Amino acid sequence: MDMVNLKIDGFDITVPKNTTILEAAKKLNIDIPTLCFMKGINEPGSCRVCVVEVEGWRGLHPACATKVFEGIVVKTASSAVREARKNILELIMANHNRECLSCPRNLKCELQTLCNDNGIDTIPYEGKVDKGCLDTSGPIVRDPNKCVLCGRCVSVCSKIQDVSAIDFAFRGANMTVTTAYEEGLASQECINCGQCIKICPVGALQERDDTEKVWKALENPDLHVVVQTAPAVRVALGEEFGFAPGTNVEGKMVAALRRLGFDKVFDTNFSADLTIIEEGNELINRIQNGGKLPLITSCSPGWIKYCEHNYHDFIENLSSCKSPQQMFGAIAKSYYPTKADVDPRKVFVVSVMPCTAKKYEADREEMSVDGLKDIDAVITTRELAKMIRQAGIKFEELEDSKQDSILGTYSGAGTIFGNTGGVMEAALRTVADKLTGKSLDCIEYTAVRGLDGIKEATVNVAGMEIKVAVANGTGNASKLLDKIRAGEANYHFIEVMGCEGGCINGGGQPIIKDKSTTDDVKAARIKGLYNIDVSCEKRKSHENPKIQKLYAEYLGEAGGHKAHKLLHTHYTAR
Repeated sequence: MDMVNLKIDGFDITVPKNTTILEAAKKLNIDIPTLCFMKGINEPGSCRVCVVEVEGWRGLHPACATKVFEGIVVKTASSAVREARKNILELIMANHNRECLSCPRNLKCELQTLCNDNGIDTIPYEGKVDKGCLDTSGPIVRDPNKCVLCGRCVSVCSKIQDVSAIDFAFRGANMTVTTAYEEGLASQECINCGQCIKICPVGALQERDDTEKVWKALENPDLHVVVQTAPAVRVALGEEFGFAPGTNVEGKMVAALRRLGFDKVFDTNFSADLTIIEEGNELINRIQNGGKLPLITSCSPGWIKYCEHNYHDFIENLSSCKSPQQMFGAIAKSYYPTKADVDPRKVFVVSVMPCTAKKYEADREEMSVDGLKDIDAVITTRELAKMIRQAGIKFEELEDSKQDSILGTYSGAGTIFGNTGGVMEAALRTVADKLTGKSLDCIEYTAVRGLDGIKEATVNVAGMEIKVAVANGTGNASKLLDKIRAGEANYHFIEVMGCEGGCINGGGQPIIKDKSTTDDVKAARIKGLYNIDVSCEKRKSHENPKIQKLYAEYLGEAGGHKAHKLLHTHYTAR
């Protein structure tokens, strides 16, 4: 490997050829600020916040896009660099809505941090702040007046998610990030995954705030308000209160929800177990009876909408099972009222989800039974943290509490739904037992674990070779389905998660402040879920005693008439 010697801020360093100045500086623990840069995703070198001085070179140069050369001497904080960086930030701020105190990203805004670090105390320029109307057409709210034209959202939407719902338009001072024909996001092929929110350095993209809707329900004496929490929330919520990524704060989360006033605190892990019973049964039926294969999971609403827009020929392959969120709502308004002696029409179901697309899913016309919506309100992990703060609850000091058992008991399999490969592994644990007629001890299917975009495996179950695949991120799902279309691959069962890493990296999860640690944070959250799985007394969905009781007392058999009415749905080409 060809190596290059250079000096940065007086320190000698040797790095491989084609290394950028930004990368070389990081090896010396020198932090060159960036705004538009996202390694491997968005590297335009356009914002110029990362400019540095190279002795003997004319002008200043973007560290993110400038390769090192033998013998160069770089200064990252000279007076020329500091003055240029300050001027660049002042120009950006001149075109930025500066109502920081009322912005959802206040104190978590990268631009705000850069301005503080670089001593921006006045804005000497007049810019164009009124750049368009607030787009509130869907679950993702877009504010063009806060956009800094970094291009991150455009890149993640097109390069990672393969959606391209937003793009740059116009030129010069009129340049903006917008949708086709400048219409609302809800009218586009946007899958509501929220990855654009997580990648945005400012508050130009946010989820629709449904916290007030939940507060009103909690204060309504005529409503019986219950809440469910998704698997991935418990290993990320703590980050909002100073805990390390991946810390399991389930007990404190439950205690906080009780303090907020919910009548019952339940768990989506329970309905994840329920989903496995129905989906596992569906897979076995399709394999044994010549059904449409591969069966493709349907628990990720972002993925479902992506399929409805782009892969009409695979809609019949989608599992007819509702997602765990929606299954929970259907059971909470049918079975649960018979146990709690409450009117189903007065049961108000709130979901706490890591996913912004769950807001869209809850509003789909298909997601209701006998005129009752499955889910009444969805809030993200970030929104729950907001409510906890509004209530003055000292989260870190709470004593652990447990969920109400009737719809809150879960297995380890239900827990791992929150990360890529988890649905597949949970399903295989149950399918293997059903096909062999035995309770197998070997239940960890490590081949489907990890953060690889596409994972493939062949699992021998009862003498049958079952070919499976796992894709996370709709861009990777597209690659996988294209291979099947081309006749280059063949599977029995495919798991697709709309976001890279699965729900642990959902669009509603806490914002990762240092984007260079994104993979580390995802890995920590995944590890947190597998630790919970290992600690569970029951690690297979069909062994959950509350699920067994639900079928015995109410649903009857898996895939039966009542189960199909409550727990299954259909999807439509768009």
